[in-house]
Amino acid sequence: MPDTTFGPQGWTPDRLGDLNGKTFVITGANAGTGFQAARILLSKGGRVVMLNRSAEKSAAALTSLKQEFGADAPVQFIRMDLANLSSVRAAATELLATVDRIDALMCNAAIAQVPRRELTVDGFESQLGTNHYGHFVLAGMLFDLIEASAGRIVVVASLGYRMGLRTIRFDDMQWEAGYSANPAYSQSKLAQMMFAYELQDRVKASGKAVEVYVCHPGSSATSLITTSGSRLTKIIFGLMSKTPLVQTAEQGAYPEVMCATEGGLEQRALYGPTGRMGFTGPVGRGNLEDYAYDKPVMEQLWARTEQDTGYTWSF
Repeated sequence: MPDTTFGPQGWTPDRLGDLNGKTFVITGANAGTGFQAARILLSKGGRVVMLNRSAEKSAAALTSLKQEFGADAPVQFIRMDLANLSSVRAAATELLATVDRIDALMCNAAIAQVPRRELTVDGFESQLGTNHYGHFVLAGMLFDLIEASAGRIVVVASLGYRMGLRTIRFDDMQWEAGYSANPAYSQSKLAQMMFAYELQDRVKASGKAVEVYVCHPGSSATSLITTSGSRLTKIIFGLMSKTPLVQTAEQGAYPEVMCATEGGLEQRALYGPTGRMGFTGPVGRGNLEDYAYDKPVMEQLWARTEQDTGYTWSF
């Protein structure tokens, strides 16, 4: 059944009120859905801090945003490479010294469909290290400030979590054997979702004032595949992008902006486009497979992630 919570058109930025005084931190905001999310939030008076890997692309994004919203637009950039935990820690430290509140941390950045097994500087499979481990440490370091602001953590997942093993490969999380781009990507996105749903449980148990939401952008015309995918994957997505199965990056940003701002949402849910196959269509609550919140697996993943990253959350 389609989600009709927000009417036949689904959630759109028309529902946003004045965001003046609110601060939004977005990873991977120099292009694609992250950039479009920044545009939407700035258009309503919000402050945006972009955590991006590329200083050059970020400078171009800042120029574009200031041209659109004025030279004094409240947007800034802090360099951060999610694939390098030292960089994540340094960026989080700088951010904590820069802002006095975080109303939403939007874990948007990702890499996908890496054709050959690559490792991060910390020795993790690149997709798991970037998409899951980097965000795990970042969210942990920023959690107290988010909690002080009664803020939110938004994890941008992917319908790709339904591919591959549909669980975590604990005996070989770094894919030393049998690496394949799709299953490895699927595991990284499932890990992000399990982190979010386990965090929901831990926040509730500790009585903290943080809401955690999970969404996905559907099939959107962004640089995600063209940045890290194989040549064949890029060709296939390029052909798909010329069909109604792919929407604009701006539309792809709607679910994460909604999760960062809208009241009355369910936490144990997956938000995104509700049209055909979840690729496009009105934004609302979609279908969530129960293996994405398998409690024993979530608990084991949390413990393993703390062990691997050397970062222990404290509540």
